[in-house]
Amino acid sequence: MEEKEVDSSEDVGIIPVIFLYFAYAYVILWGKIVELISKIKGERYFTAPEGYAPLFVEFEYFYQRHLFGRIKDAWDRPICSIAGAWIDVMNRSNNHYQERLQLTGGSRKSLNLGSYNYLGFAQNHGPVTDKVLESIKNYGVYSCSNSAEVGYTGLQKQLEDLTAKFLSKEACMVFEMGFATNSGTLPALIGKGGLIISDSLNHASLATGCKNTGCKVKVFRHNDHQHLEEVIRESIIQGQPKSHRPWTMILIIVEGIYSMEGEMCCLPEIVAIKNKYKCYLYVDEAHSIGALGKTGRGVIDHFGIPSSEIDILMGTYTKSFGGIGGYVCSSKALIDHLRQSSFSCLYANSMAPGCLVQAYEALRCIMGEDGTTIGKQKIKQLHDNSNYFRTRLNEMGFVTLGSKDSPVIPLMLFNPGKMSSFSRLCLARHIAVVVVGYPATPLSSPRTRFCISSSHTIDDLEWALQHIQEVGDLIGVRYFKNKHQNQKHIKSN
Repeated sequence: MEEKEVDSSEDVGIIPVIFLYFAYAYVILWGKIVELISKIKGERYFTAPEGYAPLFVEFEYFYQRHLFGRIKDAWDRPICSIAGAWIDVMNRSNNHYQERLQLTGGSRKSLNLGSYNYLGFAQNHGPVTDKVLESIKNYGVYSCSNSAEVGYTGLQKQLEDLTAKFLSKEACMVFEMGFATNSGTLPALIGKGGLIISDSLNHASLATGCKNTGCKVKVFRHNDHQHLEEVIRESIIQGQPKSHRPWTMILIIVEGIYSMEGEMCCLPEIVAIKNKYKCYLYVDEAHSIGALGKTGRGVIDHFGIPSSEIDILMGTYTKSFGGIGGYVCSSKALIDHLRQSSFSCLYANSMAPGCLVQAYEALRCIMGEDGTTIGKQKIKQLHDNSNYFRTRLNEMGFVTLGSKDSPVIPLMLFNPGKMSSFSRLCLARHIAVVVVGYPATPLSSPRTRFCISSSHTIDDLEWALQHIQEVGDLIGVRYFKNKHQNQKHIKSN
């Protein structure tokens, strides 16, 4: 398995965890006091009509008002520019944390360290954009129908054929939305009598798709191939619940890069287990396609595994391609089945022509079929930028997660209050970042998630790192700065 550059395995101690739970307890207690005073005054923020049950759980509303409400300005920030290396973030403010945020006018130009623009194709100029504009003149802005009726265009056929060629698969099927690709495909693949074995940290779209199948779902510990094998062996021995009949099929589901960890799946070991027990393997390459491997073919390219070893390859055009939508690549027979069975194909409109051309032309560039080496240069630049940024963060004493070459670099904060502080202080220094907390991550693992792009220059990243170091000192998240400073002192002597 690929060696990882991960500092998170080092113990940061019990103090950050103590402060974490203290912060939650303090905010919840204060919120309860405010709610009690409001009830005494006869004020209710939400009251169900007499005889009706509440539309939602009261504590969830409490959480949104008194916990998330205090830090909501760190999320959903509107921008008024393309999502390139630099973006214009619109300014917002409110008088009280329980009030809505209002645009104040004006914007702040900021370095974009939060978008999935891995290969820098999200731009409004160049040959790709020219082709997109031309397609809008010829095809309009939308298909106005699903692929099963009159929404299947020649552009979609071209993109499907090129994606299948890129991944060395017989056939491909394109969907309008990445989330719907997973949630609509899985129910068409497996049903009652089948077994899904899913990584514990798989994306919500995969979890939704698994629930919609109606079959038995088991979970194995994140990226633990030994536990995966234990689950498979036990499942085969026990068979289906109650009847103990053999499973009609067993489907293993993993991701190429896990979006909240920046970590690659242990694909070689998983493929070996899949072949040993005759299971099927479904790999979600949403964050890895275009971003990993010398040719950008994702995690299979990174590990040098033939695509024939993966039964179903799923991915999206929303990250490395600067577009929208998703795809599934597999055998022609399976793709033909999905066209007739997937709800995401039968009930959702097909991709807009401009989006199809954006993905198609970006893919041609990655493959070198545009007659240039731009795609190859972008992939190399992305790897160089990602590894440089991760290495420098580790040298500064931050706790990071993720694998080498991964453009997703989580920086651990360990405290909910530090999420908003980190985001606000970075934005004040013209750096746009994404912070993530519960329920998207475990309660004790708030983090900021940097997404690196090939459109960033080393000067951009170094400038950002200097400001991030200052912010880290202000809020106390450089947990190992003394250790790394001591190491440098020893080397210099």
